[in-house]
Amino acid sequence: VGVFLPEWIMPVAEALKALGTEHAWVVHGDGYDEITTTGETQVAELAGGEIRTFALTPEAVGLKRHTKDELRGGDAAYNAKALRDMLGGAAGAYRDTVLMNAGAGLVVAGKATTLADGMASAAQAIDSGRALQVLGRLVEISNG
Repeated sequence: VGVFLPEWIMPVAEALKALGTEHAWVVHGDGYDEITTTGETQVAELAGGEIRTFALTPEAVGLKRHTKDELRGGDAAYNAKALRDMLGGAAGAYRDTVLMNAGAGLVVAGKATTLADGMASAAQAIDSGRALQVLGRLVEISNG
């Protein structure tokens, strides 16, 4: 769960705990409501009824730090092309940020034991073409 201000990390984590959530990450990264490659991401992980906090950087998982300008989007056409390019295997800020967020999602879902393992699975989905195929099916289904 991404929060837009760092002071919301713990209240949201506590709320998820009170609701009986089994496993969650609540994140805020460098002004973004997601894990980012532009700086440090603050994380509160809820697991086994306990909340632990830690900081995450792109360098800690073997990635380059990117600038906010590198992550800046554009209009719908620009963003659609950027998404297709990234899912087609293009390297850069978008891919690295997607790998970190997808990796975290796989950890929370119990499909990966570590962030590095989750990121490797996400990279494999992109590099094999499977992720782009899923996007194609989604576009087809939504008549887009």
